[in-house]
Amino acid sequence: MDASEFRKRGREMVDYIADYMVNIRSRPVTPEVEPGYIRTLLPAAAPKKGEEWETIMADLERAVMPGITHWQHPNFHAYFASGNSFPSILADMLSDVIGCIGFSWAASPACVELETLMLDWIGQMIGLPNRFLHTSGQGGGVIQGSASECVLVALLSARHKSIKSLKLKQPYIEDGQLLSKLVGYCSKLAHSCVEKAGMIGFVKMRHLDVDEKFSLRGHVLEDAIEEDKKLGLIPFFVCATLGTTACCSFDNLQELGDVCTRHGVYLHVDAAYAGNALICPEFQFLIEGVENVDSFGFNTNKWLQVNFDCSLMWVKSVETLTTALTVDPLYLQHRHGDKAIDLRHWGIPLSRRFRALKLWFVIRTYGLEGLQKRIREHCRLAKEFEEKILSDNRFVLLGDVTMGLVCFRLRGPNTLTQRLLKTINDSGKLHMVPALLNEHYIIRFALCTEYACDDDITYAWHVITSTVDELLHERQRCDSNKEEGNLCDLDIESDENTFAAFEDEIIFDNQRDHLQRAQVMRSLFFKMVSDPKCYNPRVLRSLSRPVSTHVNRPVSTHVNSRDEDSLDEPCKEDRPHPQTFSQFLHCDLGYPPADPHTNRPHKKESPHNIPHNKVEENLMSFKNLLDQPKCRQILSDDGQRKITKHLRKVDELLSINKNDNELDKMKKEKEHEDDEERDKDESLTLSPQVSSIQM
Repeated sequence: MDASEFRKRGREMVDYIADYMVNIRSRPVTPEVEPGYIRTLLPAAAPKKGEEWETIMADLERAVMPGITHWQHPNFHAYFASGNSFPSILADMLSDVIGCIGFSWAASPACVELETLMLDWIGQMIGLPNRFLHTSGQGGGVIQGSASECVLVALLSARHKSIKSLKLKQPYIEDGQLLSKLVGYCSKLAHSCVEKAGMIGFVKMRHLDVDEKFSLRGHVLEDAIEEDKKLGLIPFFVCATLGTTACCSFDNLQELGDVCTRHGVYLHVDAAYAGNALICPEFQFLIEGVENVDSFGFNTNKWLQVNFDCSLMWVKSVETLTTALTVDPLYLQHRHGDKAIDLRHWGIPLSRRFRALKLWFVIRTYGLEGLQKRIREHCRLAKEFEEKILSDNRFVLLGDVTMGLVCFRLRGPNTLTQRLLKTINDSGKLHMVPALLNEHYIIRFALCTEYACDDDITYAWHVITSTVDELLHERQRCDSNKEEGNLCDLDIESDENTFAAFEDEIIFDNQRDHLQRAQVMRSLFFKMVSDPKCYNPRVLRSLSRPVSTHVNRPVSTHVNSRDEDSLDEPCKEDRPHPQTFSQFLHCDLGYPPADPHTNRPHKKESPHNIPHNKVEENLMSFKNLLDQPKCRQILSDDGQRKITKHLRKVDELLSINKNDNELDKMKKEKEHEDDEERDKDESLTLSPQVSSIQM
């Protein structure tokens, strides 16, 4: 393709893009294809000779577009918005034409300098302190590929800073030993990328409970840090979330910042969605306490009309970031390195696209007021949809509607809401996704398209309510058939326990097989890295086994209210199930069965014959099991004291077992020496007799 044909095809492509955006309503919001469909429509091997442009475009419409989910469609209400606009598209076209790889100032000065300027512009727009701007000389901002990348970079920076500080105090300790002690924290509603960052960084990551507003509070973090310090762990990192994926809730930044400052812990803020709204002054109260934050990130490609990828990250200390990630080979050095910014030291990849262009184009085209108008309009439409939910007593609203997301469910079992969502999505009229909040299956309704309007809310509400009418009518018909003894295909109640095994971080997948596969993938390695309190495979098997010998009885973690000493946890299959804590002690640690009346080992069976290494292994497994969050939650302070008492008894037994093993060893060595002496004496006694016989 030469320049002349490029001009022609370029005009055609611009027309195609404009027509797509204008006429997108005529397309189905979601595709009706099956996995592997495209291989049936396109050749299995690349063509040897070039093809005509018209043929390529025809195949685009025939094979590719039927498999597209249209994120810019007015009936797309899933996930969060995926920003897009004509100025951003044109800027990306220009960036692709320039084709620079801006890993250093020398590689493309304008690429680096425009990026630092844009990060200062937006930092001022969202109300960040001057310490986070390049003009301060201490902090600054950089474009990353995604919010997940921002979290990982922040965690790596915090890890490097913590280990460096610990090495000053303990220079002879290996880095690996220090690494094994590090522990980070986040809300249980934090994005799964936080957990993945912990896995990549080989550090432990604890998910903490939220309050009734789905917010992580300071006292919860404080308790967790104090608890882990007593266990010999080293708290080093906290990821606060502004605008959780499940329900757009907000962690208490002021409280978390105060706790992190007191304990010297690195605090990162993941504001992937909600951070965009901070350009509106009425939302800037959400970052009160940001002066105690170490890094802050959000995705402009969600709500600021910038297309993917364009995540922004600011740090309070450039030195903390760059010392953790700097690798400076000779071939990348240049004569301005001492005074210019090289952004390759600010992230994981070396190569960097000219993404600042689309920020510059969009901000200048819309202006701050134009961007604020779009965000405020989405928030208004979300409030309008909230009013419709509240006006119909068949629905329940979950979480506060603060921005452009509304979470709701049908009254009744989880499966009723699941069937509602499946029916709507299968119809192709709307596209939404689910989430889990306190074991409730909910539907997320997000405002996504730039051109969303009141008519779109009216249409969405009509689709939802008409589907509910049909669903409830069918359910009523089935109930009538059941009373008459007839079978019914719609069985809502029987599947109510479908979601009992959901994990909080799995928020979008409503397919049972996918959920089971995701749970299986939480392997021993993952458990060991992300949650050391449950890495032991015996403990995992114990937690997954049914408690009772009765068939189909679900696993329970209930503590008998009449006896805090009882803990309904499973034992080995070939042993009787424990009824009390002491019986569990003897059952699951390998000790002889306890007497049911005294809760002590039978006198005629001594635990001292168990190998010491086996006892120690089981003791550690038992301690890890007791450190499970669910064990802590179900036991009162008195129950915790009893745990300590029992562990003390086990330590005594372990000590006795060890001493007995040493005594047995000494006794055997003494007996061996006595046997050798006896053999020697017998040999000397027999020697004269042998001599006389020979003579």
